[in-house]
Amino acid sequence: MKHFTKDDTVMLLIDHQEGTLGWSKSRSKQEIISRTRLLARLAKALNIPVVLTTSMEEYAQGPIIPDLKELLPEEFEKRVKRMGVTNAWNDENYKKAVLEAAGNRKNVIMAGLTNDVCIVYPSISMVEEGYDVQVVFDAGGSPTQTADDIARITWEKNGVRTTTANQLVAELIHSWATEDGQKVVPIVTEEVFG
Repeated sequence: MKHFTKDDTVMLLIDHQEGTLGWSKSRSKQEIISRTRLLARLAKALNIPVVLTTSMEEYAQGPIIPDLKELLPEEFEKRVKRMGVTNAWNDENYKKAVLEAAGNRKNVIMAGLTNDVCIVYPSISMVEEGYDVQVVFDAGGSPTQTADDIARITWEKNGVRTTTANQLVAELIHSWATEDGQKVVPIVTEEVFG
């Protein structure tokens, strides 16, 4: 298993929108928001590039959750607004934004709503193009637990790793005693245990 570091990784947060949040029944809204907040704060603390994207903000999917606008204001302003393309990787503007943010980074942290539509396809597409991808399972959800389970099985069969927010933090910092570890301790405490 290849270990991700802050220097070789890019983070993609896909469709964390007020409407799509309501479509997730496999996980509580509170859990999804806290884990998404953790990812945004982690990226900021460790200087990991982040790309935000939304789908059809003017429709049922709604605007991006306010937490991301607050925590990642620059990324929010640069977010890629897709017009219904389910596989974000197939959207030219999104792909261009990701390639620019990633540079030479080949490790991808991905999370979003819903896992069974918005995450499964771009995660597999990126693996097919040579990226190592981890989906942060608890920072997203699906309309049913069955849909979540099938999405996870599908992407894992295609080379995508599944992780959780806590597991990802431990992988990226390697030790709580480091400077990065000390930056992240309060984030985990507030967002996961708070």
